[in-house]
Amino acid sequence: MSDLRRLLGIVVAAAAPAVAMAFSLTGSVVTTEQVRAELLAHAPEGVAPGKPVWLGLAIDHAPHWHTYWKNPGDSGLPTTLEWTLPGGVVAGEIEWPTPQRLPVGPLMNFGHEGRLLLPVRVTVPEGFAAPTLDVKLRADWLVCKDVCIPEGGDFALSIPAQAATSAHAARFEAAWAARPQVVEAQASARVDGGALVVTAAALPPALHGRELQFFPELAGVIDNAARQTQRWDGTAWQMRVPLSPQRSESPARMVAVLASPGEAAGVQVAFAVAGPWPAPGSLPAAPEAAVAPAAAPVSLPSAAPPGFVLALVLALVGGALLNLMPCVFPVLSLKVIGFTAHAHDRRALLAGGLAYTAGVVLSFVALAGLLLALRAGGEQIGWGFQLQSPGFVAALAVLFTLIGLNLAGVFEFGSVLPGNLAALRARHPLADSLLTGVLAVAVASPCTAPFMGASLGAAAALPASQALTIFAALGLGMALPYLAASAWPGLARALPRPGAWMVRFKSVMAFPMFATVVWLLWVLGQQTGIDGAAAMLGLLVAVAFVAWAFGTVGMGRKGRLGFGATGLVVLALTASWALPLLREAPVALSAASADERWQPWSPQRVAELNAQGRTVFVDFTAAWCVTCQFNKRTVLNDPVLLADFDLNKVTLLRADWTRRDPTITAELARLGRSGIPVYAIYRPGAAAPQLLSELLTVQEVRTAIAASTAASL
Repeated sequence: MSDLRRLLGIVVAAAAPAVAMAFSLTGSVVTTEQVRAELLAHAPEGVAPGKPVWLGLAIDHAPHWHTYWKNPGDSGLPTTLEWTLPGGVVAGEIEWPTPQRLPVGPLMNFGHEGRLLLPVRVTVPEGFAAPTLDVKLRADWLVCKDVCIPEGGDFALSIPAQAATSAHAARFEAAWAARPQVVEAQASARVDGGALVVTAAALPPALHGRELQFFPELAGVIDNAARQTQRWDGTAWQMRVPLSPQRSESPARMVAVLASPGEAAGVQVAFAVAGPWPAPGSLPAAPEAAVAPAAAPVSLPSAAPPGFVLALVLALVGGALLNLMPCVFPVLSLKVIGFTAHAHDRRALLAGGLAYTAGVVLSFVALAGLLLALRAGGEQIGWGFQLQSPGFVAALAVLFTLIGLNLAGVFEFGSVLPGNLAALRARHPLADSLLTGVLAVAVASPCTAPFMGASLGAAAALPASQALTIFAALGLGMALPYLAASAWPGLARALPRPGAWMVRFKSVMAFPMFATVVWLLWVLGQQTGIDGAAAMLGLLVAVAFVAWAFGTVGMGRKGRLGFGATGLVVLALTASWALPLLREAPVALSAASADERWQPWSPQRVAELNAQGRTVFVDFTAAWCVTCQFNKRTVLNDPVLLADFDLNKVTLLRADWTRRDPTITAELARLGRSGIPVYAIYRPGAAAPQLLSELLTVQEVRTAIAASTAASL
């Protein structure tokens, strides 16, 4: 069995440049078919303490496309800016322009069209003496029309400190003029049944008697699409705003922007809210809507997540069933080799089982901690997010190639390591078992087994300590069969005794590893295009040559040095060619061609189809999800089932999560799920979509479609 510690060390070193290159696209302008985004600066008196210094992301939208305000409304995501600045230099918050209402079917969103600038004030510290202010920005935005596309870019700018920078002064002045004016409007609010009644007694005279639109800065409180009634009594203004039936907040204080339609800027008012608030979820839907109510809501409420104890049980069972998922099969070969090697050493077998369990549990908790931390930082990601990175997929491909070559006998680490390091594995054999558990989690994490979906969805809504406990239970469930097998006395008697047959068995186990590499290269091809997959193949050939040159048993010192030096040169040249190609390709290049029967998913498309009275079946999938691909090629390709779809006029939509997509992530969260596969049936007029099991059967889907059709009659 290979020394996995050494393998992981090599892969981490090799993967670092790949990951860096995968996310290193930098410039001051990013242009797509939907927007032109540019980082602008305005420092009319140079960069110095106490002087006005502004930065801003300018977004010029193509006609009919829009991005979102700080509160996007019923769907969408706000634009986010992450700054990297010299020490002591501080960037403030975005000073958002007044938004506009963007109706989409039954939804009401808040956002911006046309020319937009998001200005940010910069504070320069005392003692700043650099000749330039070097700025880096990571910006992400969601741009929508009939469909929504997550976009983003890395920007860089050097601003001269001694000279004025004012080429974009007019653009910044227009953005400042569009900001809502902060006013002391003597405003207050009270909860009255299912509505929020807002009053203001001292609004600017220019607004008196005019129709006003209400934009709350806090999301999840009001029904944005419902009809808002208002009246003026002299200079006193009052508006009745229906509360959202899915309200998630009960604030004691709110901030809102009031704007007159057609005006560039509005006013910002803050007000206390007098309760009591009704219990969340207890309100009926608003009887009147500002837009046509025929379409079903995009964000259909899902069933309440299971309680903490039930979620623990589901996680334990789901973790055990995860061992039956195809994505875990290659790693099982390593465990089988470990079992056979220690079949008649019960103490070593039990110690290995405990070490493997520790590796699995700790890896699940660490990965979950990273997931929760990234989500807390505003990232829209879900379970399996690491395989949405081409760099991580490439690193796994290198790792499994090295494991396969080692199992096949192409190279041995003992031939190249110094004596004290070669003996390290003999002194610490449990490290192999622990790292096998780590490897199992790395490969298994994209998959979702039965019962896992509900437990992961519950974890996303629980406090961090309880969420991490659920993930620990998930890891324990996955390791439990091996822990039980290593502790079961009858197992040792059932296994054959070690002998020469193990050499052949070890070589045979290399082939599941190579099969995994084929799958990873296919995933990488979906993300980076055919050039990226070809580059990765070349890189793997170079890695294999280096491993053979340094690790072949019996090769002399001169031969090892000669072939090894040649291999390192080849590897360096190949990496310089391959790494730039391991970047995520544009959507048009990386997305697989859609089956004519399956259409691309979007929340708006679901709403449109439901409004037409059609039932919608949505397949939330990804190239890196083996269970998804298994279901796609078996159940979802069954002729009888496809005939049922046609007979019942069910529209088939596919939500491809191969690459990071905040819109899909948000929809999964609304469905109470954090990973894939997820299969949902959206029926017109239904309060919530119907979720099917992760391991589909033809009969299950046919029964669900028949029931949905009967309910629609």
